[in-house]
Amino acid sequence: MAVYFHEEDLPEGVLGDGPVAVDTETMGLITHRDRLCLVQISDGGGDEHLVRFGVDSEFDAPNLMAVLADPARLKLYHYARFDLAAIKYYLGVMAAPVFCTKIASKLTRTYTDRHGLKNLVHELLGGEMSKQQQLSDWGAPEINDAQREYAASDVRYLHRLREVLVERLEREGRLEIAQACYDFLPTRARLDIAGWADRDLFSHE
Repeated sequence: MAVYFHEEDLPEGVLGDGPVAVDTETMGLITHRDRLCLVQISDGGGDEHLVRFGVDSEFDAPNLMAVLADPARLKLYHYARFDLAAIKYYLGVMAAPVFCTKIASKLTRTYTDRHGLKNLVHELLGGEMSKQQQLSDWGAPEINDAQREYAASDVRYLHRLREVLVERLEREGRLEIAQACYDFLPTRARLDIAGWADRDLFSHE
């Protein structure tokens, strides 16, 4: 298992076939304001690839964009809504189709309100994650080893979590409604980008 660090694009041919786990690191939580700094991606084979975009980046990453835009390749996220919006806004591609472990958790782990990735890894896989670097400066000139390990861990467990959560969705008869949620996420991300992030269009108000 290794963590590979790349500047501005993913090298060609480093990922195997099948679903890929994807995550992003940005300067903050407001997509228009807080630039995309890092995209993490893994094919589940044991390696994680980190693609860093500099402060003056033109976000011209054809290899990465081709993987993210591939409609035949499932993308695994934890809180896909945010990552989809950041990728669409900065890289110009909608990184779908989607499986979101946070949505799957909320649909199956109704006995708790703890749906963070750290909670899922601990309960469902018996692993431990450190969130110490979560609020660090991802736009710094150098990404240190602790930041790289934190970023890599955000995609390291998603393939295994999907397996467990699919079993639970099937057990509880909620696989179909979960899929409907995943299918809507690209539209939800577009609404966020367009200015409806804080509005529930389905509410009576």
